[in-house]
Amino acid sequence: MQDFSASPREMVASFWRNRQLIKALVQRDVIGRYKGSYLGILWSFFNPILMLAVYTFVFSVVFKARWSGISETKTEFALILFVGLIVFNLFSECITKAPNLIISNVNYVKKVIFPLEILPVVSLGSGLFHMIISLIVCSLFHLLFFGPMPWSVLLLPLVLLPLIFFILGLSWCLASLGVYFRDISQVVMVSVPALMFLSPVFYSINSLPKWLQPILALNPVAPSIEFIRQIFIWGETPSWYFFSIYFFCTLIFSFISFMWFQLTRKGFADVL
Repeated sequence: MQDFSASPREMVASFWRNRQLIKALVQRDVIGRYKGSYLGILWSFFNPILMLAVYTFVFSVVFKARWSGISETKTEFALILFVGLIVFNLFSECITKAPNLIISNVNYVKKVIFPLEILPVVSLGSGLFHMIISLIVCSLFHLLFFGPMPWSVLLLPLVLLPLIFFILGLSWCLASLGVYFRDISQVVMVSVPALMFLSPVFYSINSLPKWLQPILALNPVAPSIEFIRQIFIWGETPSWYFFSIYFFCTLIFSFISFMWFQLTRKGFADVL
């Protein structure tokens, strides 16, 4: 039986070694999503625009919501809400796919030598592509109604790193567990929508009772939503102390999850 390295070094080396394959698979996944449609990849622009318009109408006009005293206009509330949705949608898109990543690619497991560990990376790459498109739409919206973007938006790649590591770590765990326990995908399908309402997407953590704020702050997606709103909308830098702790925890989690995936992948072929 072939041995697979479970070291943190192999996690980085595998990404670098297979970078061209990852790029090709991400392109195939993005293009394949819109294959056969008349507008093709242009739908990746229209979808966030439509989503922004719908949420603006529902929450600003129907519910007349405001952002904990900060938002004074409908457009500002729409922007705050949209940024939170963009971040959570990246998490949701990758995690809902994760339990079936190995199951839906049985040929890669049985017939050829294939670096299975890159499948969550490919899923993340596809999600990041759609996130970037949505952020471009969001930036144009900001430019149209509020003027140029703040300089802090340049910190976006850095601020995204903890969320990227967390998504990869959780995807490796769920991809492995999904092979042995098929009910995992059903658990994820129920849990992700629930997590969205437990995340500061539709509300600010500061608007919650004091005793509840530390509990919701334990949500691993919440810090990224708050950080990206800070740099993208309000032109503020995150608390670097808190960010460092968050970054370190997600990095360690991704390393442990990669080790788990590498150690459990030896039995994939037997189960499938």
